[in-house]
Amino acid sequence: MVQASFSTPRTFVYVSAAVAGTIDVYSMDETTGALTPVSHVDVGPSVMPMVVSPDRQHLYAVIRSQPYRVLTMTIDPATGRLKQEAVAALPDSMAYVSLDPTGGLLFTASYGGNKIAVLLIGRNGQVTAQAQQVIETGRNAHAIVSDRTGKYVFVTNLGSDAVQQFKLDPETGILKANDPMQVSTGHGFGPRHIVVSPDNRAVYVLTELTGHVIHYAIDADNGTLSEIESVASIPADAGLSPGIAPAVAPLDDGKPKVWAADIGITPDGRFLYTTERTTSRIALFHVDADDGRLSYVTNYPTEQQPRGIRVDPSGRFLVASGEKSDRLSVYVIDQADGTLGLVGRYPVNAGANWIEIVTLP
Repeated sequence: MVQASFSTPRTFVYVSAAVAGTIDVYSMDETTGALTPVSHVDVGPSVMPMVVSPDRQHLYAVIRSQPYRVLTMTIDPATGRLKQEAVAALPDSMAYVSLDPTGGLLFTASYGGNKIAVLLIGRNGQVTAQAQQVIETGRNAHAIVSDRTGKYVFVTNLGSDAVQQFKLDPETGILKANDPMQVSTGHGFGPRHIVVSPDNRAVYVLTELTGHVIHYAIDADNGTLSEIESVASIPADAGLSPGIAPAVAPLDDGKPKVWAADIGITPDGRFLYTTERTTSRIALFHVDADDGRLSYVTNYPTEQQPRGIRVDPSGRFLVASGEKSDRLSVYVIDQADGTLGLVGRYPVNAGANWIEIVTLP
């Protein structure tokens, strides 16, 4: 009799649960997208932004409660389980973390501290030293992302309605202001999260307070941004008023407000998704293959107060977390038109907000 063989799942999903202080680990069925809980690791209250190293051997997790720090976690290649390997101090509570394409630099942005910081990553993949560079920004630095060449870095300043532009010195890992240093969004837009197109021709910025996706072209010669279009992600009949920046929050009239959160794009660059927390919905856009222009298609109900979404590396599934939900939603992405079909909902710890997905070789 022939012995049946079973392959071990090689795609793993990591979800930071800020209230519970855990990172939940799941294996993903690569055919159906279904999740199976693997473990959870206690790391501390207010664990939020995370990022996986390019070699897929480490996950870096930021703790936003004092003492502010970033944890280096090793990823077990067989089980996906995490083990803390190192810890490094951060200069503030950091709302965002990302890496340069080489995996040698860790970028962080502080919303409340109005700053960004750059930390070196050792050859062993560990972050142990404090920031080598701290830069004061405009109000409410919310995200920091490198382009795909590693030459240029972009930072959203929600409270200042601006996207800052930097050049990265490859020898020193030091950021220097580009010229011009920033591009302005519309007044009161509140730029929040960023994705770079797979072909590195465009940057898409989701605005928290108006729910627009601003499409910028990247100048390949100097790394500066030029606005192409601004497309709404929220239908006019949603009944939402523009959000209010923190500096003017006392003027709130109590009406439901736009509160956009996250943005993601498929690996082939054909479909883009955003979330809105007040209505708890995910919006779908089509991306034109020739010029990167966006077309709003539709939106879907999802977990309550969806702070995080992530498309898996195959581009076939999207995972969504809700800060006010005790479940994750997994959707299959229709490869013809990007529409979402619910695969299932899975238990998660309290305050789920950030998602990372890794497929191991």
